[in-house]
Amino acid sequence: MEFALSADQKLLQDSLRRALERACPLDRVRRVAADDLPLDREVWRTLCEVGVPALLVPEAFGGLDLSLLDAALAAEELGRHVAPTPFLGTAVLAPLALREAGSAAQQDEWLPRLAAGECIAGVAIAEAVAGARDGAGVTAHVDGMLDGSALFVLDAGAADVFIVADRAGGLHLVRADAQGLTRGALRSIDATRPLGELHFAQVKAERLPNASPVTLARLRSAGWALLAADTLGAGEAMIGQAVAYAKERRQFGRVIGSFQAVKHLCAEMAAGLEPGRALVWYAAHAFDALPDEAALLAAHAKSHLSETGTFVARTATEVHGGMGITDLLGLHYWFKRIGFNRQLLGGPERVRHLAAEMQGLVAA
Repeated sequence: MEFALSADQKLLQDSLRRALERACPLDRVRRVAADDLPLDREVWRTLCEVGVPALLVPEAFGGLDLSLLDAALAAEELGRHVAPTPFLGTAVLAPLALREAGSAAQQDEWLPRLAAGECIAGVAIAEAVAGARDGAGVTAHVDGMLDGSALFVLDAGAADVFIVADRAGGLHLVRADAQGLTRGALRSIDATRPLGELHFAQVKAERLPNASPVTLARLRSAGWALLAADTLGAGEAMIGQAVAYAKERRQFGRVIGSFQAVKHLCAEMAAGLEPGRALVWYAAHAFDALPDEAALLAAHAKSHLSETGTFVARTATEVHGGMGITDLLGLHYWFKRIGFNRQLLGGPERVRHLAAEMQGLVAA
């Protein structure tokens, strides 16, 4: 038995990599980050041409009906290029929520638009899956109205619709122009993927009728696996840049890559990150093929890549010496990307505790 990517998956990854090399050079990343743009239309158009927004949408709604592993391969490439574009909310969590919990009418209205890249979907589930901060949280009333606030909303800046989790584990669809809804930007260290916050004051919402805490757990597992995949790609990019720099930078009449200490740093980065690839791929594969194991595997992938990614980010910067912290090289975009992924939807300490709960090692 061969445990490897299929020919189609390799083609998807290669096509997206070549498309992003053209559409997403570092100068574009720098410009988007500096201008606080919620959406770079050129990069988003490139993703739409490759079919990224349609990956998880069923064929009946104009999608490709692929697996979460295919989405993880896309996330890996987006992390490798620090692409300033919506993805996790719009192309992954929103289609999954609608596919698994939405009504037929909701699916008919929104899934074709998501597949075509015609709309952006923000996803507000952080309080429900990782714990509320600063008293945030959304309360759903029996009349369908929402009150409260949601922080760390994914893909919020240019969103046309939001998927919102309430305190009881329900999911709701809220249009961006709904009366009583106030949204604003929420600053984070990663300017390539702006977050948002939402405030609800008797906001009319459409409940996703089949949503339950199980649905939220599925969304959490998908989010963990995809954030780990993004970190994997970003870490690979940092290692590649460190190795290339070590082959060019000269000290004492020799390239620094010839020094044993630098060799060891590069080898340690590769040895630490590479085993995470199998973990990420298997966690994403399990989401569709082994749903009973998916949550635990995703937790392991998220927590492990959070730690190894942090080590790679720090060590790759050290290999560059003083140049590593300058904007000229732009290494900090990958550094911040990895740091952002580490904390989003739960830091490694929180995720490990949840994994221990799943295994019955600690009390829930």
